[in-house]
Amino acid sequence: MAQPQLPPAAAWLDDRLGIAKLGKKNLRKVFPDHWSFMLGEIALYSFVILILTGVFLALWFTPSMAEVEYQGSYSLLKGLAMSEAYESTLRISFDVRGGLLMRQIHHWAAVLFVAAMSVHLLRVFFTGAYRKPRELNWLIGIAMLFFGIVEGFIGYSLPDDLLSGTGLRISQGLVQATPVAGSWLAFFIFGGQFPGDDFVARFYTVHVLLLPGIILALVTVHLILVVYHKHTQFPGPGRTEKNVVGYPLLPVYAAKAGGFFFVVFGVLALMGALLQINPVWLYGPYNPAEVTAGSQPDWYMAWLDGAVRLMPGVESEFWGVTISWNIVVPALVMPPLFIGFVALFPFIEQRFTGDRREHHLLDRPRNAPTRTGIGVAIMVFYGILWLNSGNDLIAIHFGLSINAIMWFCRIAVFVGPVLGLVITRRIAISLQRADEQRLEHGLETGVIVRSPDGAYSEKHSPISTYEAYALTAHRQPPAADETTDDLPAKKA
Repeated sequence: MAQPQLPPAAAWLDDRLGIAKLGKKNLRKVFPDHWSFMLGEIALYSFVILILTGVFLALWFTPSMAEVEYQGSYSLLKGLAMSEAYESTLRISFDVRGGLLMRQIHHWAAVLFVAAMSVHLLRVFFTGAYRKPRELNWLIGIAMLFFGIVEGFIGYSLPDDLLSGTGLRISQGLVQATPVAGSWLAFFIFGGQFPGDDFVARFYTVHVLLLPGIILALVTVHLILVVYHKHTQFPGPGRTEKNVVGYPLLPVYAAKAGGFFFVVFGVLALMGALLQINPVWLYGPYNPAEVTAGSQPDWYMAWLDGAVRLMPGVESEFWGVTISWNIVVPALVMPPLFIGFVALFPFIEQRFTGDRREHHLLDRPRNAPTRTGIGVAIMVFYGILWLNSGNDLIAIHFGLSINAIMWFCRIAVFVGPVLGLVITRRIAISLQRADEQRLEHGLETGVIVRSPDGAYSEKHSPISTYEAYALTAHRQPPAADETTDDLPAKKA
């Protein structure tokens, strides 16, 4: 049978690069189908949308702290002195056609990018998808989340409005609290005294060049490793550690992925058009002597704010150096320990369980109760810090004592994770036992039958083959070592 001829341009490239052979191997690669795998796609598509909208905004944004007098369309700020960065942000919002829509899509995409990465990492954690051979991809995912958070914080700090300036002032104070080197670090980051004249230009370079380049490189390596290691899959009929059951990249997966990209873009466009976010014109230009009442950062920075609020004011002095423990512990010690524990968890689990096998089938969270309990403990710890970042607003809106909220969070941040671990572990074990009952006896039907000897019992119907696979897949024993005669080797 004659081989199909390539178009001239494709044939020219194939002669030099061998793209036909490469495409034949990879374009039919199989990807499993499950809704939870779309979480990573949402993060990827949000990043693409961030780049597209960011290019549009970069055409009109002026990264300068030079002082100008505002003469734009927003009458409430006319004649007010402000930086060129803030003035250009107002110009994008009110004078550039489609500018406000692009600003809001960009900001919502940043929020969704971090949120999707966070939920995606939770899915990977609770299903054990980080296990060998995917430990490196787990570390890359943690790094992407970290750089995504930093990128988001720097991005919403660029307009030089009162809210973002307040956040920068807090971050500058945290940097200055670093023992010994704090002042030098603050001068290096901000280019001198805060706010100074250089920080917007510096942050702009980092925001549009350095961090996007790093994230793009990490995304590329992440996708290469996904293809190399093959995609994980949930247990089911025909699914083993040696194969992947799903749809080929072309045409099925590519069509679904392309359609889903436009769904994500459409939802973000709808949010940008209908849901207001970061209305900088209401805050006014940044003034170090002013602080907005009830100011809150974007959600992904709130846990650090809550941690700083949680720590009592304690200071010590050593050899003429003042250590502000209320800043050092929550802002400089706790975050690296927290992130480090999460990043190294695959290796910690491997060390304690001794499981060094390759895993391509995912776990149900209930089948790994200790891991699931630890994951819930991490979420409770994060959630309490996140909740405490709004203790002032909670106290105002609900008529509560801010001191009572503070002390509740101080106690809960230690007790809550332990309770979360213990309770979640017990629930997971109970669900395992329920699965055992369903596997052995089938599903309850509510139909009572009478036996020939007069006894009454409930009739059970057998579970489906698919569900039986899901319930028993985690019981697969490790492969036995084999000798040259194909018999299992005897263990000493």
